[in-house]
Amino acid sequence: MENKIKRIGVLTSGGDSPGMNAAVRAVVRTAIAHGVQCIGIRRGWQGLINSDFVQLDAASVGHIISRGGTMLYTARSKEFMTEEGRLKAVSTCKMLGLDGIVAIGGDGTFRGALQLSRLGIPVVGIPATIDNDIGCTNYTIGFDTACNTAIDCIDKLRDTMQSHERCSVVEVMGRNAGFLALYVGIAVGATAVLVPERDLDFQKDVVERIRNARLAGSTHFMIVVAEGAGSAVEIGKKIHEAIGIEPRVTVLGHIQRGGAPNARDRETATRMGYFAVKALVEGRGNSIIGTHEGEMVEIPIEDALEMKRHLQMDRYEVLETVSITAPHPQPSPEGN
Repeated sequence: MENKIKRIGVLTSGGDSPGMNAAVRAVVRTAIAHGVQCIGIRRGWQGLINSDFVQLDAASVGHIISRGGTMLYTARSKEFMTEEGRLKAVSTCKMLGLDGIVAIGGDGTFRGALQLSRLGIPVVGIPATIDNDIGCTNYTIGFDTACNTAIDCIDKLRDTMQSHERCSVVEVMGRNAGFLALYVGIAVGATAVLVPERDLDFQKDVVERIRNARLAGSTHFMIVVAEGAGSAVEIGKKIHEAIGIEPRVTVLGHIQRGGAPNARDRETATRMGYFAVKALVEGRGNSIIGTHEGEMVEIPIEDALEMKRHLQMDRYEVLETVSITAPHPQPSPEGN
């Protein structure tokens, strides 16, 4: 069957995440392997409105698989959220002769993809966000690298906290989802983890856990806070008021988005890029490529956007169980 797809576009939108470049590389080289030209749309959906593009070939994406960020830049476009903006984007697609688009990003990116697909432009999405909160996939590009970045930072903080016998409150990203905070919290052996999905009982979830850890012999405490669960600065103040210790507060911020993607993110991004182009070449669009039990799956955008990913509360139980939460039992006096 003759391939009807002659030229496709690729863009990255929303918050950047490690592995986006690896996905772009895979899209470009898979397209070339199928005799399809690839156009890079810069600065996300806004690039379609402004005709901000660059022609890509195999050489232009060489040596980017190990780079963080995105060579196509990224942005959030308010104009694309309007009907007028989307019509401009469609005009750009027609002018460039694009037969489809691969959109790399998160939930907002996919909502834009749905709107564009309804206007006749086939779009396939690739989930890339450090929050790992896309319901239609078990994994999103960038999550593992972001976790390891946060873990490395917290491990270094712990060294100095142990030396000075202090409490550390660390804020990680996660405005609406606590996957990153919980995963990292378990990995660093945090005293407590605060996530937006769980109502906070400050006395029980923070004060008592610190107090019991101290009674058990610990002299330093690590509290990991997802940004959506509250301000680390305010949490630190409340700890000082309740217990009298003065925590050191660290907000990791956008450092979690940077750095070279690790093996998992490079490999996953490459596979997703390959399958996204394959879907377009085979005449399928308006879908998102995800992972399920290690295999790549293709899900219609409408269905994908309806899916919700819930925090695995069994992991929270693991955290509470293995953390020091109660004093060690004291040996009975001899003779009793």
